Amino acid sequence: MPIVVQLNEMENIRINSIKNLSREKYLINQYEIGFERNLETSSINRIVVERGHGAAILLINKATEKIILIKQFRTPVFVNEGKDGFLIEVCAGIIENEDSYSTILREVEEETGYQISKPEKVFEAYMSPGIMTEMIDLYIGYYDLSMKISDGGGLEAESEWITVLEFNLIDALQMMKKGEIKDAKTIILLQYAELHLMNSKK
Repeated sequence: MPIVVQLNEMENIRINSIKNLSREKYLINQYEIGFERNLETSSINRIVVERGHGAAILLINKATEKIILIKQFRTPVFVNEGKDGFLIEVCAGIIENEDSYSTILREVEEETGYQISKPEKVFEAYMSPGIMTEMIDLYIGYYDLSMKISDGGGLEAESEWITVLEFNLIDALQMMKKGEIKDAKTIILLQYAELHLMNSKK
């Protein structure tokens, strides 16, 4: 029989104070949050990175069941693992002065060299809600060779070191299960493809 734990909800949650820590690239603030729980008043301090929202997409070739991923340098990965710092992931970008649909079309062209149409938003998710306000819109899109208009590789002005990769979907799923693909948004979209696209053919 399952154990049911009743959680006491917080009431009258409010922001007591905001202290800015950095505006260099993203807005980083320290918040003091006040709340009432069990008739007692308390507060917590939390650092929040406010970098806006993003969009990400898994590109799938329906005819060949291949997918497009990219490999790029990520400083936090290099700092954390001490290796080369490169991560295999889906095409993605920060939403700035446009909607997420326009962002994902632009990012796909810049990073992969494909000019796709009609990407489908499948859901949205917080990637790191313990510290970041960022929510990512997750898309599925379809490509074929006729849509290839450039080599991709990202923008030189933004120091993007991007390599475009093509995998069989089943091979990418195996890489994920072996820990060779570690990026959260990529894992989510690969699992979506496995559940909704591969299983639909069984």
